[in-house]
Amino acid sequence: MLAAASAARPAVAAPARFEDSMAQRALACSACHGKEGRAGPDGYYPRIAGKPAGYLYNQLLNFRDGRRHYGPMTRLMDPLSDAYLLEIAQYFSALDLPYGVPAPVRVDPAALQLGRSLALLGDAQRGIPACARCHGDNLVGVQPNIPGLVGLPRDYLSSQLGAWRTGQRRAHAPDCMADIAKRLTVDDISAVSAWLSAQVPAAGSKPAAALSRPPEIACGSASLPAGRQAP
Repeated sequence: MLAAASAARPAVAAPARFEDSMAQRALACSACHGKEGRAGPDGYYPRIAGKPAGYLYNQLLNFRDGRRHYGPMTRLMDPLSDAYLLEIAQYFSALDLPYGVPAPVRVDPAALQLGRSLALLGDAQRGIPACARCHGDNLVGVQPNIPGLVGLPRDYLSSQLGAWRTGQRRAHAPDCMADIAKRLTVDDISAVSAWLSAQVPAAGSKPAAALSRPPEIACGSASLPAGRQAP
């Protein structure tokens, strides 16, 4: 009888094994940035998988040190050391994952043409360099510190340009992106965000090893502050 009762008892599942790895700890990031950092589904949280490690590291420092403002990110970064932020940046940078299909863009064709022109040619009369001059000929970024722009959601691109323009987002001097964003009109920001978000990176696209030619302007956001450990 006792043997029969024991056999009827359901087996107790073994506790899940805790894997003490960066991959498991990085699951906290996927709640917003999507599985493996591929981008959030709401069009605001950007892709972080495959971004240059120096760029990711700079942004984690910026959130922690008050140059970027988003409460949940700041609270996550506050207790973390430089060395741990670097480890996070290197983990996501090493992920080699395909890009998703961009969301449809519904804008006037003339606006898309303006966006393309600003991204690839800039506007010399207004002192606006082409996005491609710094972010790479294919706009997928440049090692070690310059991010890609294609493959990012339109809402994220627009909000970040707006934040640069209004001073809500800052970088170490010389703050080139703030200078450029302040020369853009609201229509410019809408147009270039729409065009960039509609582009599909070629299969296997990765940040370039170096710029094909020197940038037109100095940019503190593309380098590490003095005393910081390089990726």
